[in-house]
Amino acid sequence: MKKGWRAGIALFMAIALILSGCSTSGDSDSQSQSEQVLKLNLPNGEPTSLDPAKAFDAESMEVVNALFEGLMRLDENHQPKPAVAEKVDVSPDGLTYTFTLRKDAKWSNGEPLTAHDFEYAWKRVLNPKTASSAAFLLYFIENAEEYNTEKASADQVGVKAKDDYTLEVRLSKPTPFFLQLTAYTVYYPVYKKGLEEDPKLYENGDSYVSNGPFKMKEWQHDSSVKAVQNEHYRERDRVKLGGIEWAMVNDPSSAYQMFKTGKLHSATPPPDILPSLIKKGEAKVLDGSGLEFFRFNVKEKPFTNKKIRKAFALAVDRKAIVDQVVQGNQQPALAYVAPGTMSQLGDFREGREELIADNQAEEAKRLLEEGMKEEGWKTLPSVTLLYNANEKNKLVAEALQEMYRKNLGVKIKLQSQETKVFFDSQINRNYQMSRSSFLPDYNDPYNYLESFQTDHSMNRTGWSNEKYDELLEKSTEAKSEEERVKLLEEAEELLLEEMPVFPLYYYNNVIVETPKLKNVLRHPVGPPDYKEAELTE
Repeated sequence: MKKGWRAGIALFMAIALILSGCSTSGDSDSQSQSEQVLKLNLPNGEPTSLDPAKAFDAESMEVVNALFEGLMRLDENHQPKPAVAEKVDVSPDGLTYTFTLRKDAKWSNGEPLTAHDFEYAWKRVLNPKTASSAAFLLYFIENAEEYNTEKASADQVGVKAKDDYTLEVRLSKPTPFFLQLTAYTVYYPVYKKGLEEDPKLYENGDSYVSNGPFKMKEWQHDSSVKAVQNEHYRERDRVKLGGIEWAMVNDPSSAYQMFKTGKLHSATPPPDILPSLIKKGEAKVLDGSGLEFFRFNVKEKPFTNKKIRKAFALAVDRKAIVDQVVQGNQQPALAYVAPGTMSQLGDFREGREELIADNQAEEAKRLLEEGMKEEGWKTLPSVTLLYNANEKNKLVAEALQEMYRKNLGVKIKLQSQETKVFFDSQINRNYQMSRSSFLPDYNDPYNYLESFQTDHSMNRTGWSNEKYDELLEKSTEAKSEEERVKLLEEAEELLLEEMPVFPLYYYNNVIVETPKLKNVLRHPVGPPDYKEAELTE
C-alpha cells in the first residue's frame, strides 16, 4: 500500500477496511450457499484501477484479490503456499526461483493459463508505458529496475517462461521475502492474449478476464462492482459464495444504515458511534498493519525548511486525535515502522525508543520561529492541507487545522478531492501537505522505508537524501540480519530527523459483521481473502 495493500497503498484503513457480514433480511434462509451473494462496500468510492498492474490502493486490491490468484496465496498462518504454482525450486544461492505451474489453472473464459501469462504480466508492470506505481515491488528481479527506468530492455529482465508450465525468475540479490511478494496483487498474471487484442481489457466489466475464485459480472463505474463464482477456478469446490457485490458508498453514516437495514452485509461505523459499538462489543478491534501519516512537499514553501516541517509534526496531539476523532482504539504513531513488522530477529519495533514526541507545542513554536528566521519570512507562506474526501479524513483534517491554530498560531486551509484526483495530485506533487496512508506489501521493515529513497515512485515528497539512500542500499547487501536491521534502524531515525513525512497513528481493523459470516481470511499484511467465506444459516 505498500504500497499498500499498499499502498499499497494509500487510504484510510484503520476503520475503513472492507468488511463483510450477512444481512438481517437480504438473504432468504431457503437460498443455497452457491446462490448467496456477499454484499460489501468500498468506502472511498470508485477503485483507482482493477488492473492488477495498477491496483495499488486498498479497495482496488480487495476486488482484484477476489478476481485473481498468483503463483502463491497466503494461508491461514499468513504464509505463502503454492496456488497457481504447483511447486517452487530455489537455487542454493537464493537467486533463481523455478515455478512449476498447475496444468488445471485456467482463465475465467476457460482458456489455459500459462507461464507466458506471468512473464507478460510482470514485464507489463515494469514497462515504463504502463506507469505502474507498484513497479518497484518487482525491483528485486534481475534488471527489473533498469527496464522500468529505460536502462535495459524487456528481454534482459530476469523472468522467462521456459515452456507453458515453467517460469524461471532470476533475482538481483537474495530476497528472503520473495515468495510473499508473489502472493501480492501486482504479481498476479494477466490474460496476455486478451490484452494484446484490447489494451483496455481491464478498464470495464464487459471484457474482463481473470483467474481467481470469482470473476467479473458487472462494473458500473462510481456505483458498484459485481462478481460471481468462477466456474473455471481450479479449486471451485472450496468456494462457497455465489458472488460478491461491492457498493461505493463513501458516507459512513449512510453505509452503516444500509448495513443495519440489510442492504449491506457489512459497513464501517461512522466515528461518532464507533466508541459505543466497541464498548458494547458490537464492533471488533483486530490487529492491523500500516499507518496514517502526512507528507510534506519539500519543494514547496514553507516546507522547504526542515525546522518548519518538524514544527508542524510536533504541534500535533496524536493521542487526542485517536481518542476524540477516529476513536477506534488505534495507537498513536511516534515512529514510522509499525509494531508487528517482523525481521528475522523479531518485531522491529520492540525495545526501540520512540523517534518523535507527541504534542510538543512549545518546542514546535520555537522551531517554527527559527525556521521562519532562517528563511527571512516575517509571515509564514499560506498552507493548504490536502485530503481525499470522506468523513473521517475531514474530521482529522479539521482537528489538525485547530491544533495548528492553537499551538502554532497558524491558520491553514483545507482541500478535499475525490480519490482518483487526490492520488493524481500526490503523484504529481500538486500539494503542500497531504494526508497519506501506508499498508505494507510484505512483512518486513524494508518495505516501510524503501518508499523514501530518491526518485522512488512512492516518495511523492520531493525529498532526497544521499545518506538515506546509502543506508537502504547497504541493508540489501548486509552479511547478517543484525547488520541489516541496524542499517534500517538508522534509516528510520534519519527519516524522522529530516521529517519529509510525519506519522499520526498505527492502523488496526475495526469491523462489524453478522455472526453468519464465516471463514473470511484477514491478513495483517494484504487484502482480505473471501475464497472460502460463507454465509451460514
